[in-house]
Amino acid sequence: MSKGKILSGMRPTGALHLGNYFGALENWVKLQNEYECFFFIADWHALTTGYEDTSNIKENIDELVISYLSAGLDPEKCNMFLQSSIKEHAELHLLFSMSTPLSWLFRCPTYKDQLAQMKDKNITTYGFLGYPNLQAADILVYKANFVPVGEDQVPHLELTREVARRFNYLYGETFPEPQPILTKAKVLPGTDGRKMSKSYGNTISLADSPDTVRKKVSSMITDPARIRKDDQGHPDVCGVYAFHKVFNEAELPEIETQCKGGKIGCVQCKRNLADKMVNYLEPIYEKRQEILKKPSIIREVIEKGNEAAKKVASGTMEDVRKAMKIDW
Repeated sequence: MSKGKILSGMRPTGALHLGNYFGALENWVKLQNEYECFFFIADWHALTTGYEDTSNIKENIDELVISYLSAGLDPEKCNMFLQSSIKEHAELHLLFSMSTPLSWLFRCPTYKDQLAQMKDKNITTYGFLGYPNLQAADILVYKANFVPVGEDQVPHLELTREVARRFNYLYGETFPEPQPILTKAKVLPGTDGRKMSKSYGNTISLADSPDTVRKKVSSMITDPARIRKDDQGHPDVCGVYAFHKVFNEAELPEIETQCKGGKIGCVQCKRNLADKMVNYLEPIYEKRQEILKKPSIIREVIEKGNEAAKKVASGTMEDVRKAMKIDW
């Protein structure tokens, strides 16, 4: 029996990497068995920072659906849909914008951070400032009870809760205040030791073939102080060891002991890791190849999800218009 509704989504910005998978997607696959889940492709959100170049957005939408399916999301267990196909998101966003104080948007934790980090982009726009309001509409148009988030995202969800609270105060009880389901993400660095990010070109993607995974593992940065095999290693500063923590937990104590004792070389350690990673990722890669042979599956899944999402969202908007007395 479903414990309630869950809403979450990702922006279509290219192939998902292991950071995306272990940060969210792996957890979604588990949640679909316990909740009524709505997982969407946030193509409008992608425009908040990428509005100047939309040439790859259709391709990226397809890529995201493939990643959802190959990672284990099941259209028989959850609803996968396209944000821009459900116009109720935009209508509710508009109505929320009428009553949301600007101060709430300016204090959003990532607003100033992203302005500073993305100085090469002109994102001093109404859409970028107001994206937390669109996010609130995404969640509340399904009257979602829960949103899976990392601890760093809880403040964003709190703004959604405040928007719901204010609406309920002004117009009567209409929305639940969604609660977070905290996701304990498995943290993986990029192949160069920095944060795994497409912009750094240091990712391992769910679309990568076994051969590509092996090549990327072989290029990983290890302990910079270790020159020879018999040198004492420092696993805690080694990117390869960080991956062993996720993909090779059973052998972790032995690897740590051998590394610290200079009993295993970095090349051998990487080969061991590559074998474990390929074994773990192979079912995802094989599922991806099946989907690519029949790409019509992508549209079928989204059209089915759109239908389910539309039904819920349109019902919510009837409640909203009635509460606001604009249902003439």
